[in-house]
Amino acid sequence: MAKGQVYKIHSDFYYVDDGVNSYECKVREVLKKQKQSIITGDFVEFDAGYITGCYPRKNFILRPGVANLDQVIVVSALKEPDLSFKQLNRFIALARFYNLETILCFNKDDLCSDSVLLDRISDIYEPLGFKIVFTSATRHFGLDKFFDILKDKTSVLCGTSGVGKSSLINAIAPDLKLKTKSISEKSGRGTHTTRHCQIIKINDSAKIVDTPGFSNVKFDFLMPKDVGLLFVEIKDLAEGCKYADCLHIYEDGCNVLSNIDKIEKTRYESYLDFVNEAKEFKEKVKNEGLKRETSQKVLHNRNIVKISGKKRQSARNNLKQLVYKEIENDE
Repeated sequence: MAKGQVYKIHSDFYYVDDGVNSYECKVREVLKKQKQSIITGDFVEFDAGYITGCYPRKNFILRPGVANLDQVIVVSALKEPDLSFKQLNRFIALARFYNLETILCFNKDDLCSDSVLLDRISDIYEPLGFKIVFTSATRHFGLDKFFDILKDKTSVLCGTSGVGKSSLINAIAPDLKLKTKSISEKSGRGTHTTRHCQIIKINDSAKIVDTPGFSNVKFDFLMPKDVGLLFVEIKDLAEGCKYADCLHIYEDGCNVLSNIDKIEKTRYESYLDFVNEAKEFKEKVKNEGLKRETSQKVLHNRNIVKISGKKRQSARNNLKQLVYKEIENDE
């Protein structure tokens, strides 16, 4: 039984790297029946062209599915398409939800001569502790700093279509020749060039996960009171609020509202948008409930299937019958 990492999934085929060679595998039917999901980045056991087991993940991102990351690099374009602070804040909050280190990369620096915009970016995000890098994939500007960020890490590039994720990878590893497309003149937006998640080796120590994009991120999977935890400046101020479940919108005794001048406008506007999305989730929980029995458990550092309650009861009944027969025979 060999161990390796899934670096690409295409149709029903899973491509596994054991550190020396790569293998095209399929997933055993028993794992499918157990509803064991295998995603890019998973460490798996495989044998004779079949994945037979999956090791626990140290972390993951659900959509698009990718596991075992060291950091998220949020890539935004300064121009073509124009920078959206709300979209940027959405990706930052998503990375924080998954407790992943976040780097901010602002690409297409050659197209932007707006010094006010550049200063604004630094003024907003540097005080929050984010590492920032400005790059131009076409002019090869800032690539040395970008490459340093990748060393000894598995990084996922997060950003909407057209911001230049594939172009950045091509710039630091031209032999890869990833497909790229220009921005649509009609919509002003990019089109997907990456069709699936794939781990790309830049060198022996640096890996990048190229993804189809994160354009459909919504915070309709957590409670409204938890959204503030995704904003470090709001989380810190919230400790002084009068009520523990304060949403920092209109509540009496809200320390966040009392210090609203300390929070940058687009950051707070993004927070309000995410709270509204979380309220949708709360209503869903009220109407449908979320109780769900898991089908797997971790044993000896491996994910294994749990026997359903019905099967467990059946097994207990069979055992009781055997015990009764033994008693009858003894008598």
